Order: sequence, then structure tokens, then C-alpha cells
Amino acid sequence: MTKTVAYHWHLRKVMNEHSMQATTELLPLLADRGVVMTSTQVYRIVTGEPERLNMRLLAALCDIFDCTPNDLIEPYVASSSWRGRKTGTAGSSTTPLPTGAKNRPTRAVITPAEN
Repeated sequence: MTKTVAYHWHLRKVMNEHSMQATTELLPLLADRGVVMTSTQVYRIVTGEPERLNMRLLAALCDIFDCTPNDLIEPYVASSSWRGRKTGTAGSSTTPLPTGAKNRPTRAVITPAEN
């Protein structure tokens, strides 16, 4: 059995606790602390679970909300076993990828339309 580490990201919950509903409200607060991000980047950080997190951003969020990293990130251990794991594809007839594909998509080619 293999142990995998996962986490819950609670930034949206912490924002709600501080009566902050819009993700754009974070932009000037982060900029005041030297963290310059676009509104799209902030939206992704708030609504998703970031895979990587800049330490300056984490420190700025902790300062803005007067919290600790433990309030924002809740790690947990999820046990999984490769052999017994259910993938949801049992009984489906999927075509296996070619050996050299390595799960990479093929590049799209755009050609001009003929009139």
C-alpha cells in the first residue's frame, strides 16, 4: 500500500470569514505587500487548489487575514493501493495509447479554408 499526501485549500473559506467575497478585492492587498498578480492568477489561487505556492504569497495571505499557514492548508494522508484502486473505467472499451505517446496530446495543425 502506498501513502499519498493531499491537502484541502481553505483560502475561499478564510476570505468569507473576513467578509471578502470577490477575488479582485485581494489584488490591492497583495500589491501592498509586494506580491503583484493578475486578476486571473488571483482567481485561480482562490477558487482552485494550487499545486505550487510562492512563499511570499503565502506570507502575504497570512498577513492579510491574520492567520497561519495551518488555517489555509490542511494536509492529510490518503492511502491508495495501485492494485486495488478503482479508476472508474472498469468495463469500458478504451483504445490504448501508442507506446511512444507518453500521454501527450497531438499538436493541432491549422490549415486555411478553401473557398
